Amino acid sequence: MDTQTLDTDAVALYLRGRLPGFDGPISATKFTGGQSNPTFLLKTGAGHYVLRRKPPGQLLKSAHAVDREFRVQKALAGSEVPVAKMHVLCEDPSVIGSDFYVMDHVRGRNFNEPTMEGLSNQDRTALIADMNRVLAALHDVDIDAVGLSDYGPPGHYLERQIGRWTKQYRASETQDIPAMNRLIARLEADMPDDDGQRTLVHGDFRIDNMIFEETGTRCLAVLDWELSTIGHPYADLASVIMQWQLPAGPEGRGLMGVDRAALGLPTDAAFVAEYCQRRGLDKVDRFGFFVAFCFFRMGAIIQGVLKRALDGNASNPKRAMQLGAFVPVFAENGLKALEVDK
Repeated sequence: MDTQTLDTDAVALYLRGRLPGFDGPISATKFTGGQSNPTFLLKTGAGHYVLRRKPPGQLLKSAHAVDREFRVQKALAGSEVPVAKMHVLCEDPSVIGSDFYVMDHVRGRNFNEPTMEGLSNQDRTALIADMNRVLAALHDVDIDAVGLSDYGPPGHYLERQIGRWTKQYRASETQDIPAMNRLIARLEADMPDDDGQRTLVHGDFRIDNMIFEETGTRCLAVLDWELSTIGHPYADLASVIMQWQLPAGPEGRGLMGVDRAALGLPTDAAFVAEYCQRRGLDKVDRFGFFVAFCFFRMGAIIQGVLKRALDGNASNPKRAMQLGAFVPVFAENGLKALEVDK
């Protein structure tokens, strides 16, 4: 299945009359990052846009829901959570072979790694602080007021998510990974009670899913809303910390072993404390469990990425195969997080 090219003639025909100001040919360049929904930069006479589509081929149930990405970002327009402007959603797979949507192209800086090489310490500190601001704002969104109260089912978020991702993991399993089996069993056996917190959650909140000002430190857009739903806010907070606990460098894209103070970066505890201050919280209970859950979910996700690569419909096949080798690492890290969860 070809995920690297786009039928620009078909896209142009569909957008004519649907995208204000558009009337002309399109050139498309695929973004190299990301493993989920293939994403393209569209250059047109009316301006630059971004097209995000489902991968073609057989997909896991409920995966790659571009309609949900479109809905949540459209609902957040004008809120304290910065998002790109949504333009067109196409739910007719006959147009290019799968559903897609078109949004504004937000010009700015994107950082693949939280070390943000080339920035001053002052800018690193300010940028991470704005990341914290956006996360707190996301969890303070009035889901009723923005029309997202039905964006996720009621009930125990962790129970629902662990059940869902266990099924997804089993459906894409390519080999037996003992650490993943142990992690799933531990998460099911020691799950915290539902405390009733119910907010909008991003599901994959990390620095490489954000666009910042070209010369400043303010976030201009949060990207990649595929995993968003109504759930528990601490899972998003834990997602940030999970990423930071991975090895530094282009593979892990974390902060393990990094002298954070020397780079102007906060400790895990300092970031969590700032988040709590912004939201008027005393503390975060059972945070280690939420971190373990995030390691498990990410392990299940990259297992799915590996399966798509083996099936021939990954967005970036070479990267997908590299990522697949990290599933046991995520599982082991999840087990370690549970050891400090008391």
